[in-house]
Amino acid sequence: MKRKILAMMMAATMAIGMMGCQAASIDGEGTGKEAAQEGDGSIGLAISTLNNPFFVSLSEGASAAADEAGVSLITVDARDDVAKQTSDVEDLISKNVSVLIINPVDSDAIAPAIKDAVEKGIKVISVDRIVNGVDVDCQIASDNVEGAKMATEYLLEMVGKDAKVAEIQGVPGASATIDRGEGFHKVADESFDVVSSQTANFNRAEGLTVMENILQSASDLQGVFAHNDEMALGALEAVSSAGKDIKIVGFDATDDAIAAVKEGKMAATVAQQPESMGETAVKTAVKLINDEEVEKNIPVEVTLITKDTAE
Repeated sequence: MKRKILAMMMAATMAIGMMGCQAASIDGEGTGKEAAQEGDGSIGLAISTLNNPFFVSLSEGASAAADEAGVSLITVDARDDVAKQTSDVEDLISKNVSVLIINPVDSDAIAPAIKDAVEKGIKVISVDRIVNGVDVDCQIASDNVEGAKMATEYLLEMVGKDAKVAEIQGVPGASATIDRGEGFHKVADESFDVVSSQTANFNRAEGLTVMENILQSASDLQGVFAHNDEMALGALEAVSSAGKDIKIVGFDATDDAIAAVKEGKMAATVAQQPESMGETAVKTAVKLINDEEVEKNIPVEVTLITKDTAE
């Protein structure tokens, strides 16, 4: 009888042990993911290129915010190379960073590496550019709608109500094109006679050609809003060749555009805030490390650059 009771006790003990092992195995999977989620408290910043002043400023803003917060920031430069950025991200994953901030070279090509990071429990923030097909924890980008609205309001001040204006659009379907078009039309539809809206695919040469075509059908044009500075500069070339005095507003505040604004050739451009983007990205990453809730989308304030403020 005693032997039978002892055998039953041993069997029960083994069963509990097996359940414990099974639970440990299940918990082990969960714990591994939780450990990956927690990481080592560091932040990885994968930049598309540091050969561009815009992204240098973004990196500097991120670095300053990391120093202020007392967190470790590991910055890697893809040099506009898709393969290198994929390798950079894989390296940051292996370093067990808690949060990955990604500024993609290519929004599609980087998606598999970002999915890998997400599956390993790493929090992900995209900055300036989105990652296609991946649900990241936060997306930080300039407020394109507000920037275009601001630019159009300034154009209204320059040419007056009911003036004939044209819109030169970016790549059809691109988020920047949609948002900047929305901002433009919020003002233009009630204030201007919009005689033409044509795409030039964010390209300077196409901006020149499109502007030449617009001038053939609207020689009395008074203003132009271009969705980016490259198209604005192309339009400026066409306007200058035609000997016209047309107010042109762009978007991005590139060096060439700012120079044109300073010289009075372009009326204005919209400056994005790369330093603020970097700062906001790191501050958001710190919140994620501390298990605080963050906004899914964070728009960054933009600034209008005119001749008076260009310096």
